Amino acid sequence: MILVTGASGHVGGELVRRLAAEQRPVRALLRSASDASTMPDGVEPAEGDLNRPESLGKALTRVDGVFLLGGFADMPGVLAAARKAEVGHVVALSSRSVIGGRPDNAVAAMHLDTEAAVRASEVPWTILRPSGFMSNTFEWLPQLRAGDVVRAPFANVPIAAIDPHDIAAVAATVLNRPEHFGLSHELSGPAALRPADRLAALADALHRPLRFQAQPDDEARSEMLSTIPARYVDAFFRFFADGEFDDTPVRTTVTEITGRPARTFRDWVEAHIDVFRCG
Repeated sequence: MILVTGASGHVGGELVRRLAAEQRPVRALLRSASDASTMPDGVEPAEGDLNRPESLGKALTRVDGVFLLGGFADMPGVLAAARKAEVGHVVALSSRSVIGGRPDNAVAAMHLDTEAAVRASEVPWTILRPSGFMSNTFEWLPQLRAGDVVRAPFANVPIAAIDPHDIAAVAATVLNRPEHFGLSHELSGPAALRPADRLAALADALHRPLRFQAQPDDEARSEMLSTIPARYVDAFFRFFADGEFDDTPVRTTVTEITGRPARTFRDWVEAHIDVFRCG
């Protein structure tokens, strides 16, 4: 049995669907029983909250492997619950911002703390360190509904963004595989793209005359602060305005582990084209 945390998220959702399609026993951790209807057939729902490790006992019962989201307040407590349940393997989702990352950067620190808890847990582990997600492009949907102009920050910063589908494919491959115990895998997409490059791919797929406009830093910061805690906004600006984090390197890890190439941004767009057409 594999427990997938974040089962309704971009990566967790892809992983749940993949494991179910492979007819592997899979349990989805959900905060509410009402979310169970969104899960594929054959997926066993379990209520629990990673912010409350004491709520995880039932979800972890008779679980061999866990796909674990990081960044929660008590990651040592979460891992202690997994150890108590005698979980055989934890695959933790981190970020490659930890590679050379500074612990005074809130985003890097969140992932560094998660990795430290995983390593100290005494549960066999594998860590996945992906680049930025292609699915972050969904942030543009409100602008695409309103017209053909998309404004976005960090216009000159390319990112080798990865399709969450590929992160899930790697996770499904390494789960409960002893040859991956104790390893950290850096993952990326096949090309480093600027926001304008992504928008051009969207425009071509949608047959729309989309135009990109660079968003000034002060405007972007103000907009982010309306929905994101200041420490994380500062972290993003340190990453991409100050150049503290380089998310451009392309890695072949997805191919090496899964045996097939990482999906391109156009592949990701085509897989979600109905979302962009319907808004």
